[in-house]
Amino acid sequence: MTAGAQERFRVFYRIFADSAAQAIRRAHDIAIEQTVEVPADVVPEGFIADEIVGQVGRAEMGERGVFDVAISYSPDSVGSELGQLLNVIFGNSSIQLGIKVIGFEPGATISGRFAGPRFGIDGVRARANRPKGGLISPVIKPQGSTAQQFADIAFRCVAGGADIIKDDHGLADQPMAPFRERTEAIAGAVARANAEFGMSALHFANITGRPDQLVERAFFAKQAGAGGVLLMPGLLGFEIVHRLATDPDFDLPIMTHPSFTGPFVLSPDTGLTHAMMYGTLQRLAGSDISVFPNVGGRFGFSAEECVSIADACRDPEGMGKSIFPSPGGGMSVDRAADMVAMYGDDVVYLIGGSLLRHGDRIGDAVAAMRQAVDAAARVV
Repeated sequence: MTAGAQERFRVFYRIFADSAAQAIRRAHDIAIEQTVEVPADVVPEGFIADEIVGQVGRAEMGERGVFDVAISYSPDSVGSELGQLLNVIFGNSSIQLGIKVIGFEPGATISGRFAGPRFGIDGVRARANRPKGGLISPVIKPQGSTAQQFADIAFRCVAGGADIIKDDHGLADQPMAPFRERTEAIAGAVARANAEFGMSALHFANITGRPDQLVERAFFAKQAGAGGVLLMPGLLGFEIVHRLATDPDFDLPIMTHPSFTGPFVLSPDTGLTHAMMYGTLQRLAGSDISVFPNVGGRFGFSAEECVSIADACRDPEGMGKSIFPSPGGGMSVDRAADMVAMYGDDVVYLIGGSLLRHGDRIGDAVAAMRQAVDAAARVV
């Protein structure tokens, strides 16, 4: 049975054009390009023309030369594959200039096929035993260290009150600290620190490798005692996020990292908005925590863009469960109050390379950030 009109999903495009008429013409081109990809005059009449080809709504002008248009698509054009859903949302049209995806409404049918995050904010909080307030997540680095050195850093960070011990995204299967050895060492150190200090910190192991290795490595991390995994959909694809999020035997939270996604968001008139990439798509795939560059760091995201990401992650009307936004970069005790005022309670704060300045007292630095975030939350 085909999907009814009320079940169609909608994608919102920002089209840069000289006039509303030109914007509508481009929108009709997008509607065909994203579905049947044939000239308009050869689209078969009936089901294909009426249901499969995208249906274009009215063009609404914002600033001069900028028009927002909604195009609805049949779930029958997607099936049950996440890759095909993304292909319909912005496949060939992503290669064209002057088109930017700014929103997505899944509709009932697509929402039923793609459940989104398994854990979300509440589930991660339960696993980390942090029922309220921001979560503190030191990043284990630098590349080139040994597995035991990483384990020592992780132990000290948990002693200082860390909630999540996150592998740096650059830790793969290098000879200095091979994946299996490193994962076992860090997970073991986190477990010992949890037992000694009464914590429930989670180690998120970075999962990389060839496509045939990813699921096996994720399950190895689970068996080694990791409390979650870190994935890079910009490099590995969104399907691996969806695969693990929907596997009943995996049952670990997923954190996604933004590596390789910059070209999708940095152009003002092509690609996707920051909220779409780091909020909507991450939830759609099944991420529970979405990492993105923080304002004031070295990557140049604005406060408005960061807030839009956090809002998309936590929007109760969004895809599936609300997830944690996780800003990284520019984090310090001095900025804690501003960050809490900006992001609120439901956030995972990443603390990166600056922690290494504290050497053996790295746990004290984590404790100071924990105290600053908690104090700021009480004030706010």
